[in-house]
Amino acid sequence: MIAQDLKTLEERSIYIIREAKFKFKNIAALWSMGKDSTTMLALTRKAFLGKIPFPVIHIDNGIDFPETYAFREELSKKWNFEVIVGHSEIKPDLIGSACCGKNKPETLKKILDEYGFDALIVSIRRDEHGVRAKERYMSPRDKDFHWDYKNQPAELWDDYSSKQDDKSHIRVHPLLDWNEIDIWRYIRQEHLPVNPLYFSRNGFRYRSLGCTHCTIPLKSNAKSVDDIIKELETTKQEERSGRSMDKENEYTMLRLRSLGYL
Repeated sequence: MIAQDLKTLEERSIYIIREAKFKFKNIAALWSMGKDSTTMLALTRKAFLGKIPFPVIHIDNGIDFPETYAFREELSKKWNFEVIVGHSEIKPDLIGSACCGKNKPETLKKILDEYGFDALIVSIRRDEHGVRAKERYMSPRDKDFHWDYKNQPAELWDDYSSKQDDKSHIRVHPLLDWNEIDIWRYIRQEHLPVNPLYFSRNGFRYRSLGCTHCTIPLKSNAKSVDDIIKELETTKQEERSGRSMDKENEYTMLRLRSLGYL
């Protein structure tokens, strides 16, 4: 993994978050209570003098970990931001997992329709999955919520275009250039709170968090942020190897993301 300058990454992300707030009339952020989206919220607080000036959305299928729900309540009170909870139905899905497949963007679409959000800040990174490497900083979704990955706006010289006549909303991705170890180094530098599931218990920890049905812990003795960073400096294991494999292959993930999956 190539180390990057955290200051440069921070400045770029803050610039994108501020640009999004300036460009769009009604913006929200998506929060899974994972390390990446929590880091994104911390960057937002830096961008706006300690405040998160827009609602934060959690798409909840009702089977997240107890630690995840506790972290949501604790941090939202501590940082004083509004959380909108969208309840996602668990049902058969021919594309992805019944718990975290096509039904999640369907729930998100209902929230956008109800609140009229025209942009969503999302904490995906390019290094997480091959399909996510195709994303732009500002990525349009059409009126049917679809992502046209073959026809995306150019982004040159910090000009993040978002023009699309039939768009339903824009996905904003301020963490695209970060990688996993960058996130953990920033968490250490800024002393950010994180979900306790990331730390080892009885020789296992969660490296990538989903719900209780599609996430499994991986072998690890990392019990602190420093331990996690040391582990990542040498591991060859994929970050999402503990996630449900029925939606992790590239073809399935591409279909899901083209339909609006996070």
